[in-house]
This record gives sequence, C-alpha cells and structure tokens, in this order.
Amino acid sequence: MAGAIHRGTRPHDAIDELPARLTSAVGHASVFEDLLPLALWVVDGDGRLVQWSLAAQDLLGHTPEQMVGQDAKRVLVPEENHELADRLARMVVTGAAVVARLPVRHRDGTQVDMEMWHCPIKDARGRTGVLAIAAETSAVERMRDALAALEGLFSQSPIGLAMLGPDLRFLRVNEALARMDGVAVAEHIGRRVTDIAPGTEGLESVMRQVLDRGEAVVDFRHTSATADPERQRTWSCSYAPLLGGGGQRAGVIASLIDVTREQRAHLEAQRARRRLALLAEAGTQMGSTLDLKQTAQEVVRVLVPRLADSADVQLLEEAVAPDETAASAHGVVRRAAAAFTDPAAPADHLAVGMTIQVPPGSVYEQVISAGRPMNLYLSDIGPLVHTPDADRLREYLRTRVGAARLIPLVARGTVLGAVVVTRTRDREPFDDQDTLLIDELVARAALNIDNARMYSRERDAALTLQRSLMNPSLPAVSGLELTGRYLPAGDHEVGGDWFDAIALSGGRTALVIGDVMGHGIHAAAVMGQLRTAVRTLARRDTAPGQVLRSLDAAVADLGDNEMATCLYAVHDPADGRCLIARAGHPPPVVADERGTVAFLDGPAGPPLGVGGQVGEVQEILLAPHSLLVIYTDGLIETRGTDLDQGMRRLARALRHPGQPLDQVCDDLLAHVMPEVADDDVALLLARALPR
Repeated sequence: MAGAIHRGTRPHDAIDELPARLTSAVGHASVFEDLLPLALWVVDGDGRLVQWSLAAQDLLGHTPEQMVGQDAKRVLVPEENHELADRLARMVVTGAAVVARLPVRHRDGTQVDMEMWHCPIKDARGRTGVLAIAAETSAVERMRDALAALEGLFSQSPIGLAMLGPDLRFLRVNEALARMDGVAVAEHIGRRVTDIAPGTEGLESVMRQVLDRGEAVVDFRHTSATADPERQRTWSCSYAPLLGGGGQRAGVIASLIDVTREQRAHLEAQRARRRLALLAEAGTQMGSTLDLKQTAQEVVRVLVPRLADSADVQLLEEAVAPDETAASAHGVVRRAAAAFTDPAAPADHLAVGMTIQVPPGSVYEQVISAGRPMNLYLSDIGPLVHTPDADRLREYLRTRVGAARLIPLVARGTVLGAVVVTRTRDREPFDDQDTLLIDELVARAALNIDNARMYSRERDAALTLQRSLMNPSLPAVSGLELTGRYLPAGDHEVGGDWFDAIALSGGRTALVIGDVMGHGIHAAAVMGQLRTAVRTLARRDTAPGQVLRSLDAAVADLGDNEMATCLYAVHDPADGRCLIARAGHPPPVVADERGTVAFLDGPAGPPLGVGGQVGEVQEILLAPHSLLVIYTDGLIETRGTDLDQGMRRLARALRHPGQPLDQVCDDLLAHVMPEVADDDVALLLARALPR
C-alpha cells in the first residue's frame, strides 16, 4: 500500500503536519459514527503508520499501541494485493487522491473488504505520506441502499413523509406532505408543525411523547380545524423515533395518509348502525300500549335527545275526538306530548293539553293538507304561535332554535296531526339522513297512534255495550245478601266477564257468573247473548245441568272459535241447599262465620262451546252467615304466577267474612288481584241470612 513512499520520517512527528481541518477528524466523528463508521490512519513517507484511530481499532481489531510504527503494507495488505497497494501509493505521491476498494487484514487474520480514500499528506519531514479514510464495504453498500431507498421514498411516495429533529423542527419533507399542508417544501425546513398548520398542538404533543418514550405511535387520527365540514380533512398520522448511534433518539420520522374518505365512510357506517339500532329500539318502545297519551309520550322519548332537542306531538281534535264533537273542532290541534331539553324553552307556552287553531294558508295547514313533511323556518313557525305573551316564545325561537321540521302523522290515508322537531343553534342542523330517519319514526308512530285511537273508540263502544247489557244492580232476594263487582283489565281492556242474580219461584235465587274468551265489542256482544239466554232458561225453572248444556249448544252455534266458561247455582233459602254446575269455570269458595274456607273440589267440566258432557251438579249446604264467593279467573290468575298461589291469596282474604259485605268485597279485590291485571274480573258474593 505504501511501498513507493519515501522513508526516514519520524513516525511520531507525522501528526504534527496534519491540516487543521483534518485534525478533528482523527478519532470519532459523530455523524459518521452514527451512520457510517470510518476508520482513519496516517502513513508517513517511509510507509510506517504514525496515526491509528479508535474507529480503525473498532473495525479491524488493532489498537493504536500495536499499530503505530508498524509497516502499513505488511500489517494491513494481503500479499496478493501488494502490487496494487504499491501502484496506489505511487499515484498518491504524485499528488492525486485515489479511491479504491481493497481487502484489509483484520487482527484475527480474516480479510475485511473496505472502501478507501487515499489522500496525499506531508509528514513531519516534509515528504508525501498517505491519509487513509476507510469504511467497511458492506456498511457502505447498506448505507447506499438505504439512502437510495430513502431518496426514492421521499421523491415518489404518495404518503406524506417528514423528518424532524429533536427540537421537532422539520429537517426534510416530501412533495406529498407539502401538498397536504399547502405549503412549499422549502418553507417547511426549520419550522415547527404548529407554524405550518395552526391547531396541530395535539400532533406536536404526540411527537414529543414518541421522543420521550422511544415508542412509535401508529394511526393517530387528526382532523383539520375548519368550520366547513366539506373542507375538513382527516389524516392517519404515524410517528417513530429516529435513532442515532448508541440508540439515542435523534428526532422523529413522520408519515401521513389522507383518510378523509375512509373516515367519512366509517362515520357514516357508525351513524347507519345507530340509526338501525334506534329503529329497532323504536319498534319495542313505541306502541307498547294502546293508550293514546302514552303512545304520544313514547314518540318523543324516542326522538329526544338523540335525534332532536325537542319533539312536540300535536293531534287533530277532529281525528281523535268523539264523533259528536269532531265537527266543531275543525283545524284545531291539541298537544298530546312534548319534550324540550333546552332549559331556556318557555315551558308554560308548550304545556301538554294546549290547543292551537291552525292558521288558514299557513305552512302548517299545507303540511296537514298535503300529508308531506317540510323543514320550517322562523317565518313559518311565527304565525303558529297564538298564546298569551307570544312575543316571548317568538324571541326564544329566533335566538335559540337553529333547525325545525314539521312531519304529518299519516296512517291508513288519514292525517291525525303532526310532530314538530327542532334542534338548537348549538347543534348541527338536520341533514338528509336525519330527516329520513325522523320521518320514518314518525310514520311508525302514526300507525301506533292510529291503533291507539281506534282501540280507544272500540273500547268505549265495548264498554258502553257491556254496561247496557249487564245491569250492575243486583235484586233483593230471599235468604241472601248480595254484592258484586266488574273490573276491566286496567284502563284499556274490556272483556266478556259478567255476573247476575235472578229471582226464581219459591223464593229461590239463581246465581250466575261467566267469562267469554277474548276482549272488545265482540266479546261484550257474546256476553250479552249468553246473559239473555241464562235469564230465559232460569225463568223456565231449568235445572242447573241443563242450563249449561243449552248454553254449550248456543256458544257452539256462534262459531268454531267461540268459547266461554260459566258457573250456574240455585240457592233455596228454605233449607240452605245450593246446587252448583260448572263448565270450565274456577271453583267457588265457601267461608263460614268462623273464617273456615273451603273450595268446591268437584270436576269443572269442559268450557262452553267445546261440546261434551257438563260437569256433575254438586250440592252444598250454605249455613247461616256463611259466604259463597264466585269469580272469574282474572281474580286469581296472571302470567308467570301459579294458579295455586292466587287461590291461597283468595283463601287468606276470606278469613274475616263477618264484616259488611261491600267491605269484604273491596278488601278481597285489594288483596287478591295482581298489581297488573292481565284479564278482566267479575266477582259475586252471596251471604246466607239466618233462617
């Protein structure tokens, strides 16, 4: 390597002649140490080593003490390369700097391929020596490939890329990132992220975390701060620490991908899932009863607050009022339910039960007439406000309401009213998907409200029919004190239960109680027919068993799906005997004056309408002051409750039968009936008077 170099220079004097700009390079240079370790040694004019760097020791294993003073060619150059080394040395002596790839001998005897730069340098005696700067060939190739890859990535990648120093200022950015930021590449260098894009303090905080912890952060979502949703962009940001030599964190490398479309699609999918969930929830929450007022309240609970800040259900009086009052209520709407989340809303002007006359020619009238929903503006809402101190309500609408929509309640071709929904100015207006969902919910609500409306009318008609067919007053009869009750199932169910007492010849009394299966007008009508048939048969002095057989045939004549239960008893005050026949009916109870309670244990027989043999007629003795209790199954039976439990409750309630009969009846209902009745109840009590 240095065969042609003149000899005679003192080795220890060579370093004294190094140029000042190279002196600091002898040893470790931080940039090269971090990225590409460089070995450095100096050979004097005699070909002897006068300087050996620590990096050379790291790469080749020889210490400076071992190398200084040694013949460089003999120690470092394999014999087969001596001629090449001499040729290179001669070129350097002429003043040329030579770059070459040479194998260099490691201390352990192996050969290390190295990229070398030979530069001429004056030794201590003024002769030309050699300054050798060398790097391991494999490290150079790795660095070359890495730099090429990095250069290609920065110049060609569609992903935004940046390198930032430990002060989080840009060292390098690519064109893709510059386009994302809308700032030229050159204008990024030396500046911070917050200088380029205000409102990105969160990104800088994440990068500081990456620097401090040395851990990468992947797919951190950032949305640009802009009031216009159409101009908002969302980026997926990933950050990794940039490591230097020794593993120290020298900065951050950042990659940014514009995921605006994906983010919007994701958000829209989330909204779609929420809409479907709300529709499913509405299916269970709306129409849970057939009560008109509760159904309207369920509508506003579904809409507020998830879809709107207020919901106001208004029903046309002419659609829901009785026929005799509908004609006088044309164009009048009544607020059936309302919910307002805004505490500033003037609740006294928005109370449930208030009525409004729809102004002729108004948007409200147009929506009601056409049956099509419409977004409202302040100019549309203002004319609808006809309340005392209306200016206060108009001022609230002007300052607080940002969006409103009026949706007609249309069911089976009939407009029943409308629902008004609003959002305050603090919330974004309704978009197309919001209005689509709201309209769908209101359409479903309209069907539920119409069902409740029709059911209310049917119930009222059934109750009227039932009252007309069943005289609640009981006659005064010989030997018995009587009282009875009929209770529909809650406020909304009318069935076919009835009771009756009929005076017979010889002072006897017929006691009857029955239960027609089903509810509504039809059940009430069947009940009326059976009650009339029983009275006709009783006045002919028909025996109890024959009465039930005749009723069985009558029910069968009404149709295959008709069915009823019945108990018919005849009491003779002369001897206290009581003949009892049952057709599928619960057993009667007898309680004596001491409070001993007994259920009739004979067979009940099949219900009326099934056909077949009526159960046997049983005879009991009703002692003076004893109490006979006959009832329909709604008293003791409910879903999820064992029948025996109801019978035990009934027995406990009859342990003090000596009280006034009406009080006994009321106490019995209070203690025996379930809190939520599934069926209507008929109850008849007969107390035997002393003979």
